[in-house]
Amino acid sequence: MTKTTPAFTIGERSLIARLSKIFNSARSPEIILGAGADDCAVIDISDEDCLVVTTDMLHRTTDFPPQMSPWQIGWMAAAVNLSDVASMGARPVGILSALGFPADTDVGFVEEIARGMADCAKACSTTVIGGDIDTHDELTITGTAIGRVKKSELLTRSGAKVGDKVCVTGYVGSAGAALRALDTGAQVSDSILRALFEPMPQTKAAQGLAGLGAVTSMMDMSDGLALSLHDLADAGGVGFKIYENALPIADEVRAFAGSVNGALELALYTGGDFGLLFTVRSDRVEAARGVCDLSVIGDVVGGDEGVMIVRMEGANMAIYRKGYLQLVDLVKQGVI
Repeated sequence: MTKTTPAFTIGERSLIARLSKIFNSARSPEIILGAGADDCAVIDISDEDCLVVTTDMLHRTTDFPPQMSPWQIGWMAAAVNLSDVASMGARPVGILSALGFPADTDVGFVEEIARGMADCAKACSTTVIGGDIDTHDELTITGTAIGRVKKSELLTRSGAKVGDKVCVTGYVGSAGAALRALDTGAQVSDSILRALFEPMPQTKAAQGLAGLGAVTSMMDMSDGLALSLHDLADAGGVGFKIYENALPIADEVRAFAGSVNGALELALYTGGDFGLLFTVRSDRVEAARGVCDLSVIGDVVGGDEGVMIVRMEGANMAIYRKGYLQLVDLVKQGVI
């Protein structure tokens, strides 16, 4: 009898790697980057330009907290895809969306979702250009975003060099604090809740950084800072030394966390922050500051040094390749 393995027991990234191997076994010469290689696939369209394409699926029960309005659901559904386009340094061209919802869903609810998607697209200087609708057991939204970028300005996860600076845009840990507040019934400000409910894709900042010619690698941080650091390190064959005192954590998040260690956990191991994580040549940091607000949080080091954080107090420590839920498992197991 053949032993079967439930697909998601091997982990999302491992499953993606297996499927990408199948999809990439034969691909057309126009595909510069195929399935699983980066935040977007990259398609050759001219001597100078390429298209980037990404897709993401979201479900009511796992991705949209019940406190979210239908407008915010629509905004989020567009934002997750437009953020991936931004991470490649591309200008969004358009977004398509397939919506599945129970047959008894009120038409006004669906219209508000559409308005949220359209408003997020407009904020990123693009539009919703099409899609599909169907009935489904639960609200499910699949988005596909398309962007365009010059080949000379295309940014990928690979390319970081030892000596580069590690930077982020925006705050880290705010969306995680909002989610934890919703889970526990704690009170946080509207600005913290908006970090979770209405993330802003960094399309303008990303295009500015791409135009510098000084950014060596980039991705977004929607899966959390720790996981993103490991993804970037793996792609570039490098390591990272991150400085705790340089992490941009909002004062309210620090107060909500209640301790230095609690704030660090939120900053590293919770997702939902849609800022950019990127590496830039050390001599061009000030030029990068000229195109966007950023925080320098660390240095690129050799791959043998791993991904670690220099603590403000106590011994330096490794940054785990984990998100929030996996971190809880590690604590339960007594690993950390």
